[in-house]
Amino acid sequence: MGHALHIFSEHYIYGARLGIGRALRRRTRYHVRILRPAKTAGDAATTFLPMTNSKNGTKAAVEAPGSNDERLAHLVKDAARAYIRALQLRLAEHSVSYGHWTILRILWTHDGLSQRELSELAGVTEPTTFAAVKTLEALGYVERTHLPGNNKRVHVFLSKVGRALRRKLEPLAEEVNEISVEGIPAEDVATTRRVLIEIAARLAADEATSAEQGRRVPSTREVGRLLADL
Repeated sequence: MGHALHIFSEHYIYGARLGIGRALRRRTRYHVRILRPAKTAGDAATTFLPMTNSKNGTKAAVEAPGSNDERLAHLVKDAARAYIRALQLRLAEHSVSYGHWTILRILWTHDGLSQRELSELAGVTEPTTFAAVKTLEALGYVERTHLPGNNKRVHVFLSKVGRALRRKLEPLAEEVNEISVEGIPAEDVATTRRVLIEIAARLAADEATSAEQGRRVPSTREVGRLLADL
């Protein structure tokens, strides 16, 4: 197994879709190995995520879970996180956050949606969508307005600058997708797509069944109250 050390790090729990947001923190234990030449084929197959000690520059690596013993849900989560980080790295060069990208991407194909409709398609809460839209409006990428005859619902429209961003940002997402499957056989990628689509459909059906039974995903506020009672 070689030499190992453990690093404790406090960070925000990943997964805004859980509705927990930034209010909840936990201490996480990372198992870290010092990088050494592989002695066996098994060692060579181990996946490592590089990490550098900010104090002395010592390079180490966080040992990633093996694909044979890790739950599928965790593998999907880790892949999604890697996609997001890779895209955010590129979006940052254009002063756009991943949250803003999510809103812009929807508006590029469904311009003029209400803020509630945007929230539903983005899979985030309405307050989160409101904050993102306000920032995008301040940047000059979108405009908020009421449609004639309805002064209650606020609709969001892309500005000329916001529409032009599509030509700059979409190639970045395409690049990330290409990098993620580079060297993987096309038939394996096609199988992965079919499986992921089926997984999403099955879990959506499960949620619908749960809703019929009176079970639903709690809101962020409800989760906060539950945590406060612990």
